[in-house]
Amino acid sequence: MPDRRQPDPSTDDNPFAAPPEGRPDQPWQPRQPQRPQDGGGPGGGGPTEPGEGGPARWDPMDPVQRRARYALLAGMWGFFFGIFGIPSVGLLLGALAMYWGISALRGRPATDANPGGLSALGPAARPQRAAAVSGLVTASLALLLAGSSYALQLAYKDFFVCRDDALTRTAELQCNTLLPDNMVGKILRVQR
Repeated sequence: MPDRRQPDPSTDDNPFAAPPEGRPDQPWQPRQPQRPQDGGGPGGGGPTEPGEGGPARWDPMDPVQRRARYALLAGMWGFFFGIFGIPSVGLLLGALAMYWGISALRGRPATDANPGGLSALGPAARPQRAAAVSGLVTASLALLLAGSSYALQLAYKDFFVCRDDALTRTAELQCNTLLPDNMVGKILRVQR
């Protein structure tokens, strides 16, 4: 048929397609990534190894990368628990995120001959470094929220005890006299 197109050999990379006629079947093998020989590949060429400036892959077996991701997740959830009024969980997750973030950024080598940590990945460590720093920032916010919540409960303990022990609405309104006349007092004040 004259209208029928021939398949383009450059895009013919379907691993499930039958082999061409006259070619024997071959056992399955994982594909090897094709690297441009002249450096004219996407992104302007250059090295494609993870430690040589190429994209960093997340390796779950690498404890430094794992800690960087844990720091981000724990800091984020600690911040959310702090906002939603569960400071004890926010304090725990914030402390864990601080530990994981700092240990990911420091990343000591396992042996002297083999450099470890995020510095071993070179420029490819940017995603992990960003995750560790973001984890530290959110952990700081979570610790700040938890600390301010506990400080508020400690500073106005008499008011909170009075309000919790009040049996009537009138007794609860009388607890407002224990609050100072400032913005925090106006926020905590029992409304009529």
